[in-house]
Amino acid sequence: MKLVKKMGTLSLISCAMLSSQFAWADNEWGDPEWANSAWYIGGGIGQSRANIDEDRIIRSLIDTGASSVTFSSDQRDTAYKLFVGKQLNKYFALEAGYFDLGKYSFNAATTPPGSLNGEVGFRGLNLDMLAQLPLSERFSIYARLGMNYAKTDSHFTGDRLFAVANPNSSDNKLNPKVGLGMEYKITEALAIRGEAERYRLNDVIHNHTDVDFYSINLVYKLGKPAAKMPVKYVAPPEPVVQEAAPVAKLVPPPSKPVPVSEKVTFSAKTLFDFDKSAVKPEGKKALDDLLKSLQGMNTEVMITVGHTDSIGSEEYNQKLSVRRADAVKAYLVSTGVDASRIYTEGKGETQSAADNKTTEGRAMNRRVTVEVVGSRP
Repeated sequence: MKLVKKMGTLSLISCAMLSSQFAWADNEWGDPEWANSAWYIGGGIGQSRANIDEDRIIRSLIDTGASSVTFSSDQRDTAYKLFVGKQLNKYFALEAGYFDLGKYSFNAATTPPGSLNGEVGFRGLNLDMLAQLPLSERFSIYARLGMNYAKTDSHFTGDRLFAVANPNSSDNKLNPKVGLGMEYKITEALAIRGEAERYRLNDVIHNHTDVDFYSINLVYKLGKPAAKMPVKYVAPPEPVVQEAAPVAKLVPPPSKPVPVSEKVTFSAKTLFDFDKSAVKPEGKKALDDLLKSLQGMNTEVMITVGHTDSIGSEEYNQKLSVRRADAVKAYLVSTGVDASRIYTEGKGETQSAADNKTTEGRAMNRRVTVEVVGSRP
């Protein structure tokens, strides 16, 4: 019952901390996409290695009458863990999980003839802070520091049981843990990790011991940054041409403006960094060049449409295309263009310009088009 209460308390603390909105998520440490990034879940499996305190067990047997002790142990086992996390920003994440580090055993044969056999298992909950360092668009390294609340189950057999205080015992303790790892992003939603962790625990005779856990993990993101709904396109009213007032002298009527529609396509690589929707400096220059080319044109409406390739989920690609179209609009408005004349739309992966099976095709599909409707004299 005590373990259940402790685990429940740790779980509530984990959930409260994970659901908190940290103010610095919106400051200079990150950008809006990271500030609203999704929760993730994952699991890992690997091998654990314990350090059973052989010397202390042998001393206990000698103190209780043994003249010599032959000791053997099995200190390796298969271990696994399950976890849930929240990416706070580009560099930090908070993670809570459940772990089972397996069972370890030893056999001690004594003179005069006797034996003591022991088995111990470790399992519990953990809460960690992860500090991440991206090395490229897909590869990053990280370190973790946290705490674990573990239950140690010990079971002893043999005719030297008087060397231990309790043949069948359980112990619950809160201890620190650390770890190092590397992560490779397979897709925008799925990543793989290789990790080494060290858990400080209590061993079979209530002494502090370390258990090392080497694991391979899969991480799945449950959601993506929120995006605005597409703005419905409303066609502008037809221009009204007023008739010239009659004059005494016949003069030719002024020439009517020539309606024009111009469309420019920008590669996503030109406007944005990988998986981003903030317009980078090179993209701003390209949009400035577009505005210069429109000088002298009576612009009625501008339409920005975002497109993606087919990598990743259809839902995420739709939202990314909308965010990028909105980002282009935001920059055009910042240069002085009337916001009421600009309309945005996201097409996601639905209007491919090339085959998504090739690298070149996918690059052509990642784009933003800007269509300008107006007239020139």
